[in-house]
Amino acid sequence: MIICTRLCTIVYNSVTIGSFQHIIPILFATLFTVVLIKYSRKNFNEFQKRKTVHYLGCFVSVTLIGFHLYRMLFDNYNFKTDLPLYLCSLMALFIPVFTYYRRYWMYEILVFWIIGGTVQAVITPDITQGFPSFDYFRYWVVHLGLLSIIFYFIVELKMKPTFKSVFKSFLALQVYVVLMMLLNYSLDANYFYLNEKPKSASVLDYFGEWPYYILVGQLILIPLFLFVYVPFYISSKFKNSLSK
Repeated sequence: MIICTRLCTIVYNSVTIGSFQHIIPILFATLFTVVLIKYSRKNFNEFQKRKTVHYLGCFVSVTLIGFHLYRMLFDNYNFKTDLPLYLCSLMALFIPVFTYYRRYWMYEILVFWIIGGTVQAVITPDITQGFPSFDYFRYWVVHLGLLSIIFYFIVELKMKPTFKSVFKSFLALQVYVVLMMLLNYSLDANYFYLNEKPKSASVLDYFGEWPYYILVGQLILIPLFLFVYVPFYISSKFKNSLSK
């Protein structure tokens, strides 16, 4: 019994890269997205498609808000570390606005932020507690939900970024960074990891110590966003060649 309890504690408090707790949510979200897109294409009109993705956006946002309310009421909530101001959390907070209004300028920003940033968070999860904690479900609903939403817009609602979108998204991110720097200074906080790298493994570990990892991260953003844009560029060229 003691051994069993110890093993359960280890599993509960750690989500290691490549473990079942890591892989299963990704497989489930992939299957969910594929089925949702196929079902929508076959059974939904345009209005129903827009409603569907909006409901999904609301679900992601409500999950995040519910988690933070729960922490405020029943846990030691720290406004220096726990506010939903990290990029993925901030996107999840406002994703219903995008799914409702579907403004193209919002899409131009989010498509690169979500694919370029959220994928990294999925590959190297930063979760304080494993299954079946609220934090575990919040983490995967937010990150995988954002990816499902943006791919729904790409595949089913036919939204595509342009070359200019790369730089618009980059400039919007600089605005976010400046705002986070000001907030971190005011609260003595570390949002967006601008003052210290995350304690769990992440891609930032390869970029050196502070402040070099911030500078390197900024330098690789445009190449990263361009890399995200390449499939859209190839798809556009391919469609143009077929239409000729």
